[in-house]
Amino acid sequence: MKHLLLSAAAAAIMLVPASAQAQAVPGAVVAVVDLEKVTSDCNACKTARAALQGQVNAYNSRKQALATPLEAEQKSIQAAIDALKGAAPDAALQGRMQAFETKRQQAATQIATQEQQIQRNSAYVSQQVQAKLNPIFQQVMQRRGANLLIEVGTTLAIAPTVEVTNDVLAGLNAALPSLQVVAPAQPKQPQGR
Repeated sequence: MKHLLLSAAAAAIMLVPASAQAQAVPGAVVAVVDLEKVTSDCNACKTARAALQGQVNAYNSRKQALATPLEAEQKSIQAAIDALKGAAPDAALQGRMQAFETKRQQAATQIATQEQQIQRNSAYVSQQVQAKLNPIFQQVMQRRGANLLIEVGTTLAIAPTVEVTNDVLAGLNAALPSLQVVAPAQPKQPQGR
């Protein structure tokens, strides 16, 4: 009887389609990487971060250079308006007010354009790093025998043997000697019809 049950079980296993057997998932072999360390310590990243900081500093300087004369002109116009004690401004004061508003709008446009460019540049740097990291992840996982890579920030505790941050950092330094810190120009939007 026992022999008959074993034969029936063996026959049932043989009848299971091969696709059902292929769906078994292997056990997870996990590796952990600290992406913050990788992106802050990579050589090209440090250089790019310094260049982006230079862009931010230039932005702040330009913003201040535009704001200072505008603030002085605004105070001067406000003093002239206050001196009128409710009377209507004359043509000269109205002209100053219009000229001030034009300058203020131009300055705001310049600042907004420069700020958007810095944001685009920063995103472009991140895009370049990410494009290089994806193949490096695969290489490190294959070399270390892992089939799952997790960011260290999503873990509670890890054993040092599963940490692959230095491997990823070395791979990134080799694959990414430099970064472009100015994003390509955006394509022109077609004019409305």
